[in-house]
Amino acid sequence: MFAVIKTGGKQYRVTKDDMIVVETVAGEPGSTVRFEDVLMIGDDGKAPSVGTPFLEQAAVFAEVVQQTRGDKIIVFKKKRRKGYRRKHGHRQALTVLRITAISPTGRKADTKSKTEAEPKTEAKPKKPATKAPAAKTDAKRKTAAKPQAKKETKAGKGAAKAPAKASARSKE
Repeated sequence: MFAVIKTGGKQYRVTKDDMIVVETVAGEPGSTVRFEDVLMIGDDGKAPSVGTPFLEQAAVFAEVVQQTRGDKIIVFKKKRRKGYRRKHGHRQALTVLRITAISPTGRKADTKSKTEAEPKTEAKPKKPATKAPAAKTDAKRKTAAKPQAKKETKAGKGAAKAPAKASARSKE
C-alpha cells in the first residue's frame, strides 16, 4: 500500500517503513506524527483512491527519527562594474521520518498482532535490595599529601647541581 502526502509545500509518495526527509515537523525523536493531508492512497492491483484535494478520514503515521539541518547553500549576488557583491548562507531545518502506518480510515492499526502479543503472566514481586549505600569519604582523604618545597640557598643549589654534572661527565 502506498500514499501520497503533502507536507512543507511538497508532495511525497510513501510506503510503510520508508525513511523520508521533510521540512521541519514538530516533535522529538521517537515521537509519532500524524499526516492528515493525504492526496491519494493506492494498493497493489487496485485503482487508487484520489482525493479532491484530500481524502477524508485518511491518515499516515510516522515516527520522528531525527531533527537535523541540510547542507549549507551559498547565495551570492553581484552586479558587474558597480562594486555590488552580497554573500549569504542558508541551512534548511529538516526532519527525518520513518513511515509506520498508512490508514484509509484514519485509525492507527495495532503494531502487534494477536499472535505476536506476549501472554500475560504474573510477575513475582522483586525483593528490595538490602545492600546499604557506600559511605561517603571526605575529599581531603582522597587527595594525597603534597611534599613540601625545599628551601635552599644559592650556595646550596649550586652545590646540589655540581655532583649531578660531575656524575653525568663520568658516565661519558
